[in-house]
Amino acid sequence: MTTADVSARLAWPDDAAAIVRVQLASWQANDAVPAPELEALDPALLAERWATLVSSPADARLRVLVALERADVRGFALVHPSYDPDSDQVTDGEIGELVVDPGHQRAGHGSRLLQAAVDTLAADRFTRARWWVTSTDDALRSFVTESGWAPDGAHRELAGDSGATVKQLRLHTTLA
Repeated sequence: MTTADVSARLAWPDDAAAIVRVQLASWQANDAVPAPELEALDPALLAERWATLVSSPADARLRVLVALERADVRGFALVHPSYDPDSDQVTDGEIGELVVDPGHQRAGHGSRLLQAAVDTLAADRFTRARWWVTSTDDALRSFVTESGWAPDGAHRELAGDSGATVKQLRLHTTLA
């Protein structure tokens, strides 16, 4: 019997280009960013920003995690204190982003990332976790609620550079 060589770990600065590749593939597959804006993005500049975020975060509790298949990055997650006005930055952590490469979904990478994100938040002594998800992303919302998260009634609308808006709802869970 053979098992796949898969894992999740803290990101390294050298992972930045792979994180950008996953992020751009996700945005393209989900039409999350209008095509003209997506085409105008500079992957090298984005990779530089991710490398800086990984190596010199503004808060020691801001972490980037990656899901690996062998040595290949298949997804990433960003965790940090919750910056919502109704949160307590000592007790409330947040999953700011969790993305799996569209070509490698349904292979367990999201589950591994989610568990690593929750474990990381708990290790940083957060007792609650929050996660803003797009209201129309039924697949992600189902995945998150099936993992024990629930809506807490908060919602928001974000406006992009193109004028398009994204509606989000907040999910939460208790960290044990």
